[in-house]
Amino acid sequence: MIIGLPKEIKDKENRVACTPGGVHALVVAGHRVLVETCAGQGSGFTDAEYVQAGGEIVATHEDTWNRAEMVIKVKEPLASEYPMLRKGLLLFTYLHLAAEEKLTRELMAKQVMSVAYETVELPDGSLPLLTPMSEVAGKMSIQIAAHYLERTNGGRGKLMGGVPGVRPADVVIIGGGTVGTAAAKVALGMGADVTIIDKDLNRLRYLSEVLHGSLTTLASNPYNITEAVKFADVVVGAVLVKGAKAPKLMTAEMVKSMTPGSVIVDVAIDQGGSVETIKPTTHSNPTYLVDGVIHYGVTNMPGAVPRTSTYALSNATLPYMLKLANLGFEQAVKSDRALADGVNVYQGQVTYPAVADAFGLAYTPLDQLLS
Repeated sequence: MIIGLPKEIKDKENRVACTPGGVHALVVAGHRVLVETCAGQGSGFTDAEYVQAGGEIVATHEDTWNRAEMVIKVKEPLASEYPMLRKGLLLFTYLHLAAEEKLTRELMAKQVMSVAYETVELPDGSLPLLTPMSEVAGKMSIQIAAHYLERTNGGRGKLMGGVPGVRPADVVIIGGGTVGTAAAKVALGMGADVTIIDKDLNRLRYLSEVLHGSLTTLASNPYNITEAVKFADVVVGAVLVKGAKAPKLMTAEMVKSMTPGSVIVDVAIDQGGSVETIKPTTHSNPTYLVDGVIHYGVTNMPGAVPRTSTYALSNATLPYMLKLANLGFEQAVKSDRALADGVNVYQGQVTYPAVADAFGLAYTPLDQLLS
């Protein structure tokens, strides 16, 4: 199979979908890998390293897309890349389609075989290709919040861990999954007072046992969220509904109740965000104010730490890339239920229920199309 590895074009997206080591594995398996020049530069990988691994350097973005049978990426295609979508193309990347109606309809119209990292799901319900970036984003959310809490950056002027005799910052994390747990570890490690809110009481029991420091756990309901965020210096949105739009658990009224200079980091922004007042932002313009509260809604947070993120992502995605390339799309998804769950659009039909529900589109089970 001919595999295209284009350079990411999203604002300050420095990750790349495959390391030179990953390219080597694909080449050894008998495939051609077309690497757009400078695709790995942001992650510290040179063209020479890709050539040494067996990749072929391609001069333009368009050629990388147009000559490939499968395109592997990090982020969803942007509008300027829509003309390169075509029937028969296999696209393997983060898509987050429940928050991207225009892209969904483009993939349907062009009949792209669209496999989303974030909905590949193992039998135990875990998301192996989303987890590494959720861990990165969760940890980053606290260091970002600490930065914006500084008065010189518009915040309240509070140190996350305080000092003897002075209260630490109050951090509220809405969601106790991978993102929320990673955020809590860092916040507790910095000495903050942390409250985790989740609807799963067993998950809260588990977190109470494994996390150490000043930790409070609360059952998720509107009253508890309202009361918790009133006194929060930092709120981290860490809610995930697999493949679907994030529920708006934090209302505009709750935001208004917060102290000016407080910080919201909504990691759920890729799926539309869990805060009513959040909107997508970029690394170039990451924040804005609502009622004096700093809002951070960057949709590709891990792109700021690409060396870590690219290795973590490639470690997880490479086995699935190899399966798709070695077996071809149909045999790969027939042989691997987890990979089949990753298929969001096929033969012009939406094959993931939550994406269909988001836009009132018809849902067609993948098995029906494959048969």
